[in-house]
Amino acid sequence: MSTTSVFFDTHAHLDYPDFAPDIAQVIERAQAAGITRIVSIGTDFESTRKAIKLAEEFPNVFAAAGWHPNEATTAPEDIRAELHEFARHPKVVAIGETGLDYYRLPSREGGRGATEDETVKRRQAQLFRQHLEVAAAAKLNVIVHQRGNCFHDTIELFAPFSDRVRAVFHCFAGTVEEMQRIVEMGSLVSFTGIVTFKNGQNVRDVVAATPMGKFMLETDCPFLAPVPHRGKRCEPAYVKEIAATIAEVKGCTLDELSAATCGAATSFFNKLALS
Repeated sequence: MSTTSVFFDTHAHLDYPDFAPDIAQVIERAQAAGITRIVSIGTDFESTRKAIKLAEEFPNVFAAAGWHPNEATTAPEDIRAELHEFARHPKVVAIGETGLDYYRLPSREGGRGATEDETVKRRQAQLFRQHLEVAAAAKLNVIVHQRGNCFHDTIELFAPFSDRVRAVFHCFAGTVEEMQRIVEMGSLVSFTGIVTFKNGQNVRDVVAATPMGKFMLETDCPFLAPVPHRGKRCEPAYVKEIAATIAEVKGCTLDELSAATCGAATSFFNKLALS
């Protein structure tokens, strides 16, 4: 990485216990690697509060407020009041992560089957709509999780809000056609360390097809550490490895990739520009 190339980690889970012993050192290593902004993602109310506390402690850390779809059945019936309150914080830069996850439905986790699956799907959809309503009212954008065979349902729920809210489909591993649909709606995709994996050719193909300025970089740490760190705890400093692979795929310099991805992130997370 050149001395002038800086990058953002637009999706990290710094509140996870994995980082508790050495969070200050994790932030220092990120800064040393040229990662100048980190967005720590809330997955429920407690997680969001921890992300906000980290953002208050570290100048280059920001927070997103949300309730993860995998935890939909444990959420209060209506989470909008709390999300509105979180959204007022000057370092909360987005709503989410939220969305749909059909990969870990009860029938796949030893549950009772299709009836229970439909109950979970309905609850995920209700919470997704609540996030979107708050995002629209708060004039913030939304971080979307979608995993399993749920792209059509995710787009169907998001579309009525797409004139007021932009989305980033994080940890994107869908098809070129799905990426194009997202970009056509004025939204973005984001790529993780999967792009460096030997079996990640499908993601590299999507990277190649995604226009510059329409995607961001993320680690989703502590998960998905890129090569050569695969199998270890991931951390924000590893964006530099993700960036190196994507620059190679795109045939651009690291400085060009920095300008495109940081520009996309600053536009999407509008409070980053105010810091």
